[in-house]
Amino acid sequence: MTRPRTHLWRLLKWGRTLARHGALRPIEQAPQTPAPVKRVARLARFGAIQPSEPNYARAFEDIGPAAIKLGQSLATRPDLVGEAAARNLLSLQDSLPPVPFAAIRREIEASFGQPIDTLYAHIDPEPVGSASIAQVHRATTIEGRDVAVKVLRPGIRDRFARDIETYEWAAAHVEALGGEAARLRPALTIANFKRWTLRELDLRREAASASELAESMKGYEGYCVPGIDWDRTNGRVMTIEWIDGIKISDTEALKAAGHDLPELARRLVLAFLTQAIAAGYFHADMHQGNLFVQADGTIVAIDFGIMGRIDRRARAWLAEILYGLTTGNYRRVAEIHFEAQYVPSHHSVEEFATALRAVGEPMRGKPVSELSVGQMLDGLFAITRDFDMQTQPHLLLLQKTMVMVEGIATQLDPEINMWDVSAPYVRGWIRDELGPEAALADRLREDTETLLRIPALIRRLEEQYPPKGGAPEPPPLPEVELVWERSREPRRWPGYLLAGAAGIAVAWLAAAQGWIG
Repeated sequence: MTRPRTHLWRLLKWGRTLARHGALRPIEQAPQTPAPVKRVARLARFGAIQPSEPNYARAFEDIGPAAIKLGQSLATRPDLVGEAAARNLLSLQDSLPPVPFAAIRREIEASFGQPIDTLYAHIDPEPVGSASIAQVHRATTIEGRDVAVKVLRPGIRDRFARDIETYEWAAAHVEALGGEAARLRPALTIANFKRWTLRELDLRREAASASELAESMKGYEGYCVPGIDWDRTNGRVMTIEWIDGIKISDTEALKAAGHDLPELARRLVLAFLTQAIAAGYFHADMHQGNLFVQADGTIVAIDFGIMGRIDRRARAWLAEILYGLTTGNYRRVAEIHFEAQYVPSHHSVEEFATALRAVGEPMRGKPVSELSVGQMLDGLFAITRDFDMQTQPHLLLLQKTMVMVEGIATQLDPEINMWDVSAPYVRGWIRDELGPEAALADRLREDTETLLRIPALIRRLEEQYPPKGGAPEPPPLPEVELVWERSREPRRWPGYLLAGAAGIAVAWLAAAQGWIG
């Protein structure tokens, strides 16, 4: 167990780095920052020269790999870190100097227990990508297939475990201060961050995520997930099909290749909605470096370390919220927030609907170039405090991915209207999944499942209360105090000594009076 002084030392050291980039001043100035946190911030930046404009992204990059991932997570939380910090953190570059190939080679051979030459005919020693958790090399298998080999950085798991333990310690203490800190639920935010990170640190799980996404998107034309080479994949190494294509951020190259950019933007938005609403399982790291366009126009996704999952009920609420905002049905959107218990019941549905109208009305019918989903989310965060809405961690990845998709779509087509693209899809999904026929089908399925569980329920009841059988009812047995239970009782010897002394005193007094010989 790490000692508190070790956590404090790490926090002060990281705070010193934040101070050098001016990232502590807003924390000290924010009225909702708890006083103990302000004192630690003042101590950390004592004597430091702070720039006038804070640069959170560069500060997190200087702190290290775990901080980079934490910064990417906090970019989805303008309610927690502020709008300016969230925007700045979106520019966070998840890149580090590459590990020497000799160390990468040792990792591959140690993880498979065999020489690298038995796995790959050739592997390029120069990485094509070097991020905070892993780096990627192009290779050719001994069968002649072109592949990408992703390898964890040596020692990265231990380093992440150490840093996350301090994040947990700090978040628990901040949340225990109560007030605004408790409402924002930082401990739960770190718990979600830890779960996402542990998944990224096991490349078998990333490979499984890619396989599951490919299966769920099998029927969607124009969107592809590379195949996994399972024979060359384990917890520290993942081998995946090599993809030749143009980065989706390179709009000039896409135009030169003859691609229809507005069509790519529309297809990307619909691919995200298909994953999030229809499948409930979506690629949650769809930044520009993880999307390519092949010669036939197919969008290919890579890097499946961060995935989002939403259960069916939450997806139904999400679809109704999106459709309500696009059609101006703010009353229904407000009702869903109360049904989902996102807003405590002591508030007024009508008042919340009015607050939502103030967020949604300025956006209707306008292109993203004027107003955006990101701005809508900022507006929604602004009203959460007034209505005592607690953070919903299961929706954080969704919000982050929506902002990412919107940014890419806008770059491809500045005139795209996200609502106009989304509304027909969401309307169709609601009709198919929430209409009368779907409701009847769901009820039939649930009732049938309940009926089928009745025999098993009766068997469990019989096991709990078996029949009496032919033996007579046993007589009641006396309660007997067991020796080992008696030994657990508190010692009574002081009382015994006192009673003995009193008895001796009485006998002596009786002898002195001649009452006894």
